[in-house]
Amino acid sequence: MKLSVLAAHLGATLHGDPDAEVTAASGLETAGPGQLTFVANPKYTPLARTTQATAVLVDPAFEQIAAATLRISNPYLAFARSLELLYQPASYPPGIHPTAILSPTAQVAPGAHIGAYAVIGDHVVIGPSAIILPHVVIYPNVKIGSHFFAHAHAIVREACQLGDHVILQNGAIIGADGFGFARQTSASRPESDPWIPGWHKILQTGPAILEDHVEVQANSTVDRASIGETRVHSGAKIDNLVQVGHGSSVGADTLLCAQVGLAGSTHIGRNVILAGQVGVAGHCTVGDGAIATAQSGIPSDVPAGATVSGYPAIENRKWLRSVAIFNRLPELIRDLKNRPVSSGDSPQKD
Repeated sequence: MKLSVLAAHLGATLHGDPDAEVTAASGLETAGPGQLTFVANPKYTPLARTTQATAVLVDPAFEQIAAATLRISNPYLAFARSLELLYQPASYPPGIHPTAILSPTAQVAPGAHIGAYAVIGDHVVIGPSAIILPHVVIYPNVKIGSHFFAHAHAIVREACQLGDHVILQNGAIIGADGFGFARQTSASRPESDPWIPGWHKILQTGPAILEDHVEVQANSTVDRASIGETRVHSGAKIDNLVQVGHGSSVGADTLLCAQVGLAGSTHIGRNVILAGQVGVAGHCTVGDGAIATAQSGIPSDVPAGATVSGYPAIENRKWLRSVAIFNRLPELIRDLKNRPVSSGDSPQKD
């Protein structure tokens, strides 16, 4: 693709040869002739000065470099859009594989692609332009909107509801039973029950609901609720190995990064970012626009707009100061022990 054409697609300002062509994209460190790359973080500016890439996406104020530049306010987003122009993903023509099993009562809009060994249960409704790859299982009474894309081994459990443009990556499970058990003792069991288990399973009767443009990535789970519902609002993105507990809600355009865990009845606001391995205790609320840095543990509510870190999670700046002091503890203790004792001081003790 010529740079002039790419710049027009992106709405970028081109500095360089308009007839130069790019055919692929690559990272700044490895990009070569014929490839497009980007700079979204100023610390990578030295690499941009020496890159062999044909063109670099940069912000409008970026310095002049040897390579051609396409200047735009959000180079990272522009790079993502460029990938859509330069990379041709696999195509899935309409049709139903002969090994797929569709209930006679299922309603799948014409034109769907349904792969090998997929199973679609009773009274399922799926909108137009669905792509359902091998071994996907849709339980009975599920309702799904248009442009559904389910990768191999994704599962949607009974009575769950999915909006338009929902993507489920491999192994995502929507609507598995929430983790609900009530303690049962011999004194509390019915006389007719000869068996005395330690825990009595609580039926999980409420559906999981994913609104429009939600993506759930590989091996993540959104549990169904014991009562009520579990809801992921429009535009939210859920990374790999994330657990959304029963009865929780995830706000619009929120990001849950890898290995985040939400206990039951957690409420996450809009535009929240929970970085990798953040854990949130049950019945907590995280306000709109809040950010929790990696491995934070949240045992209580977080106000809107806050940035928190550590466990128990505290305001990020306080956490950074605390970590700095913690790293100096051996030095501080040594200084205290070696401090001269004045007449007004108590004797030092080890």
